[in-house]
Amino acid sequence: MNIIKTIGETRKIIKDWKKSGLTVGLVPTMGFLHEGHGSLIARSVKENDRTVVSVFVNPMQFSLGEDMGVYPRDMERDSRMCQELGADLIFNPEAEEMYTKSFYSFVDMSVISEGLCGASRENMFKGVCTVVSKLFNIVTPDRAYFGKKDAQQLAVVKQMVNDLNIDIKIVGCDCVREADGLAKSSRNSYLTHGERAVAPKIYAALLQVKKMVICGEHHSCVLTESFKRSMYDEPMLQTEYAEIVDGLTMQPVPQVTGQGRCLMAVAVKLGKARLIDNIEI
Repeated sequence: MNIIKTIGETRKIIKDWKKSGLTVGLVPTMGFLHEGHGSLIARSVKENDRTVVSVFVNPMQFSLGEDMGVYPRDMERDSRMCQELGADLIFNPEAEEMYTKSFYSFVDMSVISEGLCGASRENMFKGVCTVVSKLFNIVTPDRAYFGKKDAQQLAVVKQMVNDLNIDIKIVGCDCVREADGLAKSSRNSYLTHGERAVAPKIYAALLQVKKMVICGEHHSCVLTESFKRSMYDEPMLQTEYAEIVDGLTMQPVPQVTGQGRCLMAVAVKLGKARLIDNIEI
């Protein structure tokens, strides 16, 4: 398995694959890989002849004061996981390779990117759209794999591909969880032992909301209040947002419809970690 640092060499390898008629899957990551990333890589390996994993902590999607400088990194472990799962290439560029001094172009989006995480993390999705579009142009994959845990990011990428007529299939993959329900995340490494013991209450509260829907409660205000009340009961958990949204547009809905495309999306602060999660309802 190759670890490539430059755009030019990555393109050369992939062009040779394509000349041989091979299909290519892409798994974009910021590294510090866990079982959630592993499930994306494994699916890409299963569905494509070659799999590229990008490992790039994208400075463009971090705002001033966020955790860019301390974001966890472990390239040795990442490369070992990729090799064990059957990936063929890791694209691991430096920031200067992706964003030269004369870089002036950006990809941005309205509506879908403005609420939820976009409301508190300024320019986050501008950074996501720009780097993902660059990765798509560099790797030219047939399929790209994203986790459903980051539901808003998945919706943003799908809309961008549709709007810009990018000929790539976007594959959303189910969230991978710990045995106690906590969604796998690189930022879970920020949690202390005590905080880790409290974190599963987020998913437990989401399951309670889903149970309420099954029992007939469809009003969004009642459902979100139930989640927030569960967080109030644990002083370490601070709700940043909890909303019932349309799963495609990420826009708030007054009540859950019977169309099967609504979800509750939440962001909760716990110590140094900001944990996001969602559940389809």
